[in-house]
Amino acid sequence: MQKSKYIDHTLLKAYATSKEIMNLCAEANKYDFASVCVNPCNVALAHKLLAGTDVKVCTVIGFPLGANTSDVKAYETTSAIANGADECDMVINIGALKEGNTDLVYKDIKAVVDAANGVLVKVIIETCYLTPEEIVTACELSKKAGADFVKTSTGFGTGGAKAEDVALMRKTVGPDMGVKASGGVRNKEDFEKMIEAGANRIGCSAGVQIMEGYNE
Repeated sequence: MQKSKYIDHTLLKAYATSKEIMNLCAEANKYDFASVCVNPCNVALAHKLLAGTDVKVCTVIGFPLGANTSDVKAYETTSAIANGADECDMVINIGALKEGNTDLVYKDIKAVVDAANGVLVKVIIETCYLTPEEIVTACELSKKAGADFVKTSTGFGTGGAKAEDVALMRKTVGPDMGVKASGGVRNKEDFEKMIEAGANRIGCSAGVQIMEGYNE
């Protein structure tokens, strides 16, 4: 797979403007990234801008805390897809996982997977708050619920992707499920480290810098 197709070109800042979304989409098209990842309010614009390209529109669900109810996450998913989202990155109920309420975590993920109705779902487990055992549990629940990917981070927590967490996630889900590393991947060296650890998608705002690093 070409290097650019590992990258979800990301802009999730609260103050992102339409002009910045337009620039994001232009860059994604120029460099042929896998997707742009934008907040739900920007999905329709990104979908319009990227029509006719093979760059997908990715959005976030229950973001960044994961603390919405499952019904709200499901509706958010349905709405985003109606507006043109091709992929949905949802945040788990982190508190429920921490207290061992795996039934709630599973049902929460499953609600989004069901609402997505075949649209690709990535499950953000927010590794910075989890023990290795909890990372394994979150990955197992995501796989059981029928998600397509597990993802390290929102980029809004206390830490981002670590190669050792990516490796553990890959070991847990096996070869057929996706692993997305996001948060703190800023250059070619970070990028390669995550790929070597087992990631097959990278979420970052530094996609252009990474690709230019290869061009140099």
